[in-house]
Amino acid sequence: MEHQAIWAIIIFLIAYALIISEKIHRTIIAMIGGLLLIGFGIVDQETALHHVDFNTLGLLIGMMIIVSITSDTGLFRYIAILAAKKAKGRPVHILIVLALITAIGSAFLDNVTTILLMVPVTFSITRQLRVTPIPFLIAQIMASNIGGTATLIGDPPNIMIGSAVKELTFAAFISNLAPIVVIIMAAYIPLFILLFRKQIQTTPDRIKNIMELELTGVISDSKLLIKCLTLLGLTIAAFFLHQVLHVESAAVALAGAFVLLLITGEHRMEEAFSKVEWTTIFFFIGLFVLVSGLVETGVIANLAEQAIELTDGDPVATSMLILWLSAIASAFLDNIPFVATMIPMIQEMGNMGVQNLEPLWWSLALGACLGGNGTLIGASANLIAAGLSAKEGYPIRFMSYLKIAFPLMLLSIVLSSVYIYLRYLI
Repeated sequence: MEHQAIWAIIIFLIAYALIISEKIHRTIIAMIGGLLLIGFGIVDQETALHHVDFNTLGLLIGMMIIVSITSDTGLFRYIAILAAKKAKGRPVHILIVLALITAIGSAFLDNVTTILLMVPVTFSITRQLRVTPIPFLIAQIMASNIGGTATLIGDPPNIMIGSAVKELTFAAFISNLAPIVVIIMAAYIPLFILLFRKQIQTTPDRIKNIMELELTGVISDSKLLIKCLTLLGLTIAAFFLHQVLHVESAAVALAGAFVLLLITGEHRMEEAFSKVEWTTIFFFIGLFVLVSGLVETGVIANLAEQAIELTDGDPVATSMLILWLSAIASAFLDNIPFVATMIPMIQEMGNMGVQNLEPLWWSLALGACLGGNGTLIGASANLIAAGLSAKEGYPIRFMSYLKIAFPLMLLSIVLSSVYIYLRYLI
């Protein structure tokens, strides 16, 4: 192995270990790791920038702006209160309804944003019921990662895959992944009831308090709401048509964001930009540069060659290897850096003669997104929910979450294995 390849691996592994340890913020580690690669001459600056996926970054920024403005209308709080009332104030029913709202929201907004919006509302409802919010939050974490699996924009791994493989359109993600997402959510609902019903018992008086919550006045700006929903609807429609329009998904999201800023007034721009998760954006930038070192030094090509040798290029074995490897790795590592490493590896398999890469891409998407449910550090949405819960005095313990979530995650991967085999490999 060449000297530069060894240094690329060392820097990548050290950065990865520090990201997992959470001793230093992952964005700082990713950026320093990427800059070290440039500083040591493993990749030059121009090559590093070539590997930064600006389509992924633009899509994330655009959707964050749209959602931040929409949240100012009170829409998300309105939906949650309405759901609680429709569930007759019963805690178990509310838990299921909020989980379903989170899953649907995560498909069309993105799971991180949906969690940021749903957690405060969940605390408002559980305070009225005087029950622990932790079962509600665990159900929402899992629902966010499941729902986010269904679409191109729902989960960062899907955004990255869709950006790297132009043939995988917004419509393709829905038609290929939404069916198994529906099956998994249907399997989880009775399990949520079984696992959590005893922990969230409450009294008739507290149920009555929920039923008496007023919806009047929750929507603070109806004119703004109409503008937001119109632009959000047009943006999602454009995602479906972006290949017909020959416009990249990032351009669609950014166009939606800036047209919304135009029609709602530039006074909203500063606040909207302040709500963009710039730490996440710079984490992606550092990560893309870190992976560029592995690509440019041939490490990724070597890994792809070994994977093909292991499976003999058999489509069934290769798909299952990627699905299960992605799931287990994404449970214990953040799924974003893992997917960033896997994308060029699968592309390299195509260069080595694997004819049909489609099952491999869907296996990677399912494994990475659903595997993120396995532990608290598996996905960004998990960490955000845990952080918000801890601030409210309800810390979600790593092992407590693991005992519930890891077996459920394995169930989702078993279901995904059957789905991938029956749909693509028979």
